[in-house]
Amino acid sequence: MPDTLLDPTTLGDLLRVASASDYARWEDQIRRTGGCANPIHLTGWTIHKDKSTGETLHHYTTANEPGGRLRLACGNRRASRCPSCAWTYAGDTYHLIRAGLAGADRRDIPGTVRDHPRVFATLTAPSFGPVHNRPDNGTCRCGTRHTPDAPVLGTALDPTEYDYAGAVLFNNHAGQLWQRFTTRLRRELATRAGLSRRELPDHLRVSYGKVAEFQKRGALHFHAVIRLDGPDGPGTTPPTWATVDLLTDAIRAAAAHSYTSVSVPAAADQPARTFRWGTQLDVRPVMAFGDGSEVTEQAVASYVAKYATKAAENTGTLDRRIGELAELDRHDVPDHTRRLVEACKVLDPLYPERRLWAWAHMLGFRGHFSSKSRRYSTTLGALRQARADYRAAQDHAALALDDREPDTVLVLTDWQYAGHGHTPGESVLAATIARGLQLNRETAREALRDQLTDEREY
Repeated sequence: MPDTLLDPTTLGDLLRVASASDYARWEDQIRRTGGCANPIHLTGWTIHKDKSTGETLHHYTTANEPGGRLRLACGNRRASRCPSCAWTYAGDTYHLIRAGLAGADRRDIPGTVRDHPRVFATLTAPSFGPVHNRPDNGTCRCGTRHTPDAPVLGTALDPTEYDYAGAVLFNNHAGQLWQRFTTRLRRELATRAGLSRRELPDHLRVSYGKVAEFQKRGALHFHAVIRLDGPDGPGTTPPTWATVDLLTDAIRAAAAHSYTSVSVPAAADQPARTFRWGTQLDVRPVMAFGDGSEVTEQAVASYVAKYATKAAENTGTLDRRIGELAELDRHDVPDHTRRLVEACKVLDPLYPERRLWAWAHMLGFRGHFSSKSRRYSTTLGALRQARADYRAAQDHAALALDDREPDTVLVLTDWQYAGHGHTPGESVLAATIARGLQLNRETAREALRDQLTDEREY
């Protein structure tokens, strides 16, 4: 149950749901969604028939379900919208990134990929004005030693001088800046190998997986796993001259090169701008587990997975599109973030093709939060399909259909969308179920960790 008292309406609805004769089936549906906070509702039916005899092997209809509906997980990646589905998305991202570091034979990523040069790089945004921070000496420019959770961290020291327009325009063009960086990186690698840009693919392939993160100041930066493969991808060995040091040097050169920039033309009272990466570039080699390094395969995959479920919410903005500026008052959006959102509103008619107001809730950013090159690893689609196939095999076994050849069974279905979400009481119960599932996962993880620790000590 929640820590705070429920209002009478929610409490009454909760008691209605919990006392219903079909509550056990409703709970089973919610458990199957992982405790989804905003499930999709479907109505319809499915029939399995024997092709040769016409015999009905199985018939399912939602008419017998609670409310006449089947509930499915929403699949939202944002932890602020649905923690349960975000946990699944983070797990998929973890496996995707780690498969590209440690290998996964069943996904055509051999274990030898672990021996390829690979680094974890962080490319940051430039400065748009001084902000409150916690420097190495501990004292901010304002003369205060801020605590790690101080609300002023990342906000402008002087809002009247801070370049809010430049900040949102940089976010808006960050995807293009990344594309230019990867193009220049290949040129830098070719130059160091004594090859032309056209010759490089015959010797080397650059693969990567990346995720975006918003700093507290509202500026975007990218974390990326960058790996060098042979010409045919992860299954081939890169040339001997392709080393971690060479890759690191090429990344630094590519990030600083004049080609790696995006120009934004002047408009009305806005000056012409040229955006480049910030000077705070961090590049670290990724090591195998157990070598004493903090930048291990597991640590990197966990770090990327963590930010794959977040967006700009840590700055105090909304996690959905903003209809009007008045919404910022209703949700107590901090002043620094409000100014960034307002900048999107002001700039939108000046750069209509950039759709800044449509992406104001993302402080201008309109790209993919996580992405990868084609041959880096498996895909999220493949991981979801594997999970769907596993569930389908379970269902076939439960229906005694697993001993039949697939070609002998005819499946007829009719599904219709019937809404989404929970009633107030259902939301409370679903959240309780989700917390129980999370506790079970954490308990199992702790037990596995203790077991592995005991085995290593033995």
